[in-house]
Amino acid sequence: MAMPIVPSGVPDATVQLSDHDRLERACAGLDAPFACVDLDAFDSNREALSRRAGGTSIRVASKSVRCRALLERVLSDESTGIRGVLALTLPEALWLTDHGVRDVVVGYPSVDRRALAELVRRSQSYAPEHRVTVMVDAVEHLDALERAGATAGSEVDVWIDADAGLWLFDGRVRVGPKRSPLHSPEQLTLLAREVWGRPGLRLAGMMAYEGQIAGVGDQPPGQPLRALAIKGMQALSRRELRERRQKLVAAATPAGGAPFFVNAGGTGSIESSVAEPWVTEVTAGSGLFGPALFDDYTRFRPKPAAFFVLPVVRRPGRHVVTALGGGYIASGPAGRDRLPRPWWPAGLSLDPQEGAGETQTPLRGAAADTLKIGDRVWMRHAKAGELCERFDRLYLVSGDRIVDEVPTYRGEGQCFL
Repeated sequence: MAMPIVPSGVPDATVQLSDHDRLERACAGLDAPFACVDLDAFDSNREALSRRAGGTSIRVASKSVRCRALLERVLSDESTGIRGVLALTLPEALWLTDHGVRDVVVGYPSVDRRALAELVRRSQSYAPEHRVTVMVDAVEHLDALERAGATAGSEVDVWIDADAGLWLFDGRVRVGPKRSPLHSPEQLTLLAREVWGRPGLRLAGMMAYEGQIAGVGDQPPGQPLRALAIKGMQALSRRELRERRQKLVAAATPAGGAPFFVNAGGTGSIESSVAEPWVTEVTAGSGLFGPALFDDYTRFRPKPAAFFVLPVVRRPGRHVVTALGGGYIASGPAGRDRLPRPWWPAGLSLDPQEGAGETQTPLRGAAADTLKIGDRVWMRHAKAGELCERFDRLYLVSGDRIVDEVPTYRGEGQCFL
């Protein structure tokens, strides 16, 4: 780890600085572009997630963090109830366990033959608390595990992924992520029986992610009618899913009283997910960084904790400056809400004709006239972990000091997905 970078002229600890002022003071010695995480806001967000979960365990979504040092920070305090990791891919999960992370569930099915073979090989020696569990929602996924060598004596733990979307008009209208094909309890029972009948597999849990609640803000700016429609859809979905998820759990739970995990929700739906008594854990990750998409939620408001900083390199005219780079567009349906948002100086906005570009990002507003070439603009990514795909390191700030410099997944030479 690099030594802390402490700028000269650090004020007495009793002096209260705004979030921007203390971050700017901490990072004054850095050349932009760079990315940093405000640990004070990060830790506050972690505590807020714990409070919202009300005692239900939280599994941290690694795709929303993509930095081992921060994952370890989250998992180090068990009093928060954050235990275990939901990884995006099987190679990532295996890599994390190589570095001491315990209890990793892979949130998406894998057809990576090499990784599946390695999983089976390791399953013979893994202690229960170190096991990697994989997600399935089709017989083909079970076949792939058996081809990789999963047999009695080298069993692999699996979870079944169930569809948590809202179906209307007999399924002619479907709201929610297009994930698992298993929507009804009957469909889940058929796949559970397939798992129970294969000696190389153990059914250890199920997952049902209500993305239409967790991943959709209910207050899109300037769209009051859409906000009403979203609130209505989410209320209807919560009622429908509560009843159906109870039946899904009953359909998949093995006989004999073995531990069975039921994972639900995400950062945006923690309260409604944990209100279901059959849910044993929820997933959260984005709420640690507090990205810009959460500005559109009324149910909660995490503190902005992750930023990237761009240098001003041009002044094309009045009320406009141009920053270098910045085209860090979030995944999902193409739209303005997937663009990064200027955070400081206040009053800046993206140019509607250029947006955020690969080579340059024009920024408009009266505040642009206060910026000189060489000044910096602080930006927030629309989503969480994708930011770490653009930077090989994060500067960690506490108070008005950089206390550490840590690699992202990319900084460790990893590019999982």
